[in-house]
Amino acid sequence: MSVDVALEWMKNNSADIIGVILLCAALPVVFVLSRLFRRAMAKRISAQMAMLISKALSYIALSIIVISIFRQLGVKLTPLLGAAGIMGVAIGFAAQTSLSNLISGVFLILEQPFQVGDLVRVDENSGRIHSIDLLSVKIRTFDNTLIRVPNETMLKTTVTNVTAFPIRRFDIVVGVAYKENLKRVKEILLDVANSISVVLDEPEPFFLFKGFAESSIEIQLGVWFIAEDYVMVRNRLIMGIKTRFDKEGIEIPFPHRSIYTGLASQPFPVRVVEGDPDQRAPIAAGQEQQSDI
Repeated sequence: MSVDVALEWMKNNSADIIGVILLCAALPVVFVLSRLFRRAMAKRISAQMAMLISKALSYIALSIIVISIFRQLGVKLTPLLGAAGIMGVAIGFAAQTSLSNLISGVFLILEQPFQVGDLVRVDENSGRIHSIDLLSVKIRTFDNTLIRVPNETMLKTTVTNVTAFPIRRFDIVVGVAYKENLKRVKEILLDVANSISVVLDEPEPFFLFKGFAESSIEIQLGVWFIAEDYVMVRNRLIMGIKTRFDKEGIEIPFPHRSIYTGLASQPFPVRVVEGDPDQRAPIAAGQEQQSDI
């Protein structure tokens, strides 16, 4: 192909060439500007608001670019807009679930029950909010898997935001034997709680005698800490209580059962026999009668 032919072809197809150049140049620019806007606004507004605004601006910019390219190519937009309107109505009837999720997403954005990075529990799933989009919320679990929950489900389901407040409390219920000195047990538990460096002094640890259980006296101990230290506080508190109770000789009892025959409230007799069962000594008449009962 000679130079003259190439120039003539470029002259005849100049509109197409300009359209391709605009498209190739505009897409990276829109992407970079969107990322820069998100970083710049992250310190002024919440992460999900910056994400949604950047996405909305990207869609608007891309729409303007596409319309400009169509005009450059000489494409009439009026028929396309009419066809798009008819198609939008048809798609709206066919995608009612998506429309419901879209509306629910708007309510979630306005209400802001959680933000990107918050630790939440939804039904049996727990994890951190990875992103809040117009149709769904994506949760990153602790084992590094991604769960997509439709916005409508998030709006109808009870969602627990664990990190909504900067501090939280961990409660543990401990059972001690009835023979133990409760005043001493209280001193030991509070000492264990205060020995953990990340446990807060204010609010002070919560202590409560819950009541008399079948085999133990139940005690509730609650400690306050920064929400991010949950795993460390839980592990140190349980290990500290077990180690200290073993050292102090405090008994954590297991369930006990006492069996009575109902005759003058006498305990049910139990006799352990060793050796050959055929050479056992005969059981006394009274004991045999109680054993049958």
